[in-house]
Amino acid sequence: METYGKKVWFIPDAFYNSQWNGQVSHEAVCVINTTDTDANIKFTFFFEDADKLEGFTSFCKAGRTHHIRMDRLRNEKGEGIVKDKPYAIMLESDVPLIAQYSRLDTSQSEMALMTTIPY
Repeated sequence: METYGKKVWFIPDAFYNSQWNGQVSHEAVCVINTTDTDANIKFTFFFEDADKLEGFTSFCKAGRTHHIRMDRLRNEKGEGIVKDKPYAIMLESDVPLIAQYSRLDTSQSEMALMTTIPY
């Protein structure tokens, strides 16, 4: 299988909203692993007014896709994503991946979906 993607991706505009109208707002980083090797993924979260959070990991099997929900991700200390606070994401992988970020905001009467390909 041909290899595509990069080993490091950045998502500067992330936000997990605690307000919701009956359906939980969530964010996801979706990855595609086109290699023949399982990918080990590491996340680092950056904030405007707080120290970065590290120790978050995930994986994506070779030749597969994986949708990583940010509201379910925990680091080795059991810490999760801080709600209602803007943050940025650095995704690092030991094999090249293609990454996409999506946010489903259900805080208003109408749901809004935003998605982007990271840098």
